[in-house]
Amino acid sequence: MSRYLLAFLVLAGLSAHAQSSTLNHGPDCSAGWPTIMAQSVLKNAGLLTNEEMDFEKTKTVRLASERVGKDLWHQVYLVKFFKKSGGGLEAVAIHDASMEECSMTEVRVLVISRHLK
Repeated sequence: MSRYLLAFLVLAGLSAHAQSSTLNHGPDCSAGWPTIMAQSVLKNAGLLTNEEMDFEKTKTVRLASERVGKDLWHQVYLVKFFKKSGGGLEAVAIHDASMEECSMTEVRVLVISRHLK
């Protein structure tokens, strides 16, 4: 019986930690809004085409999230697109999100042209 109680307490603690992390850092929008909007902006600018990109390899990582209101976070994401031929394109996507909606503001997209040391 004590093993079950211990397992329950560990799971409850992990759940509380995950919920606390979400509340402190806001929603994780990496699977949606910043990625889609970065792709759209880069496509409209002629920097990528659907035919040359391997979208299954696309990676989006939240770099920063700052609470700016009761239910509003200013967030920064790094979005990496990979070409089928090798190489790729990186962009930074910046927007505001709430717990209910990642698209509280338009996304500003900044292209990373090269990495310096």
